Amino acid sequence: MTSPDGNLFQQQEANRRRTVWLVIGFILFFAWLGFGGDYIWSLSSRHPFPWLGIVLTAAAVITAWYSYKTGPEKVLWATGAQELTDPQTDAERQLANVVDEMAVAAGVPRPRIWIVPDDDPNAFATGQDLLHSHIAVTQGLLRICNRDELQAVIGHELGHVKNLDVRLMTTLAALVGAVLLVRDGMGRMMRGGGPRRGGRGKSGGPLVALLLALWLISWILAPLITQLLALAVSRRREYLADAMSAQFTRNPLALASALEKIESAEAPTTSIKRGAAHLCIADPLGRHFTNREGWLADTLATHPPMGMRIARLKGMGYAALKKAAQPL
Repeated sequence: MTSPDGNLFQQQEANRRRTVWLVIGFILFFAWLGFGGDYIWSLSSRHPFPWLGIVLTAAAVITAWYSYKTGPEKVLWATGAQELTDPQTDAERQLANVVDEMAVAAGVPRPRIWIVPDDDPNAFATGQDLLHSHIAVTQGLLRICNRDELQAVIGHELGHVKNLDVRLMTTLAALVGAVLLVRDGMGRMMRGGGPRRGGRGKSGGPLVALLLALWLISWILAPLITQLLALAVSRRREYLADAMSAQFTRNPLALASALEKIESAEAPTTSIKRGAAHLCIADPLGRHFTNREGWLADTLATHPPMGMRIARLKGMGYAALKKAAQPL
């Protein structure tokens, strides 16, 4: 399966590089917050040792490593997902069979299967690599999808697994949560005491005011920037995963039908929070930007317009039917 960016192996390698640069950028950003804060502090008062920079940089390294290693488990835990190890109902047995079939069709190891106790239909994939991947579906998805539609949804998620989208997107989800957590902690610390102007020593003047403003803006914008990055990463990959599902199932109309049912269902998916929204096959938050086009929608939506995705899939399906109907 090819993509506009190259073949499958190039896509996988690109995702590996993006994950590495994402982690490096995360660490450098916190180094700036730490050592930048130390520098501002040194200009406005006595501050001989850069303890803030050392602590924040070390915390960023540890957080990035921990997020990478435990991101999938944290995402699944946050949704309340329960692993399907011993199917009991017809729906659970069908899900297990479909995952087995589609893993063979995709040429990837069978992922672990999870069910999210939520009535809104949705699905997502997470994991670190092909050998450590997970697919989760909601109870609502099992209720509304027939077997062909369920196959198509699972094929879409396995497309993310095969491209190693899950590594990048899961790491990003974990780092978004880490940024929010650290920002809140630093906010409490700063309210209790932190870099202040007017202490003994150099006053700093306008330079201190400018650097302090940039430093504070960085703290304020950090969660927004990481979330916007997560949205951009997701949007670019949904079309490719749709196309891979069509390839695996040979039935793009089934995914179009599943997306129509998902789109017409009530939202939001309450079990899936904002930090993991970009992992899902459809926006779990029910934001109206998903169905719009233009700069604002491209900036704020987690997914491409659902209507456009469905139209592309129907175009694939009708082209295939027309080709099959032509005489040899």
